[in-house]
Amino acid sequence: MPSSINRQFKLAQRPVGMVKRSDFDFVESPVPQPGEGEILVRILFISLDPAMRGWMNEGKSYIAPVGIGEVMRAGAAGVVVASNSPAFSVGDHVVGALGVQDYAISNGKGLNKVDTRLAPLPVYLGTLGMPGMTAYFGILDVGQLKSDDTVVVSGAAGAVGQVVGQIAKIKGCKVIGIAGGADKCRYITEDLGFDAAIDYKSEDVKEGLRKHCPKGIDVYFDNVGGEILDAALSRLAMHARIVICGAISQYNNTEPVRGPANYLSLLVNRASMKGMVVFDYAARYAEAATEMAGWMQQGKLKTREDIVDGLENFPEALLKLFRGENTGKLVLKVAES
Repeated sequence: MPSSINRQFKLAQRPVGMVKRSDFDFVESPVPQPGEGEILVRILFISLDPAMRGWMNEGKSYIAPVGIGEVMRAGAAGVVVASNSPAFSVGDHVVGALGVQDYAISNGKGLNKVDTRLAPLPVYLGTLGMPGMTAYFGILDVGQLKSDDTVVVSGAAGAVGQVVGQIAKIKGCKVIGIAGGADKCRYITEDLGFDAAIDYKSEDVKEGLRKHCPKGIDVYFDNVGGEILDAALSRLAMHARIVICGAISQYNNTEPVRGPANYLSLLVNRASMKGMVVFDYAARYAEAATEMAGWMQQGKLKTREDIVDGLENFPEALLKLFRGENTGKLVLKVAES
């Protein structure tokens, strides 16, 4: 039975270094009622993403920071339980930026209806959601992927990395993934079909790249930044493309972000390095979702979700990302569907 209480995590202070539970207020209030043109969504799953750490910081970015006292921003999937909008019916499953809470009011802007007969709801937060869109447009549009490219992806067992590598394989490329730990390396090679894996926890990444990319790297998809970005820069092929998607190794720094020391490799190899934010491709999400859903039905694209139970466990679940403890898309389960 749905609760009459709405539990919410609100940002209490700007985190310094690693996020702590004390950076949030966990509050309870009555479930809100939708006004004219609004709907009430019962949240079932919440997406946990590295970008959330950046949203907590003050300062200029691609999106305004979460305000102190505001519900923590998060992508989420849920079901409409009350509707005063002709565009949505009770029982519709929806995905959008609904926040870290049990219930959310929405006017429908930015919400997408999804079909749970085609894929389970958590998949719409991963491969058929923002991470999948990031992977699709990042590797194909920004990375200008060509068949027979040698592609290296860091954070390869994560929500974005696992999809990047599989798309590159679908397009006929050689793919090397960088991940942490034997289990993750086994997952990307044995389950996802990557050609090779480099375990940054137990191997020398530069040596691994030298071994697996004898002719250099054509496309490097970066999710981690720091030393691994530098290692990739040292192995670029001529006219290589580097996609800067994220830098999870730097997000909890209390010191300035470490930039690439080997950037002159861009000059020597006439290479390019470009940042990407998935929101720039919003008008084309349906195109990507249709193609990726087709690959999934054909068995060419696999998906994996790492699901943690309980809204109350949000701060600790989020930390799994920064400790590298998740394999696949990290999702917080709030309620039974």
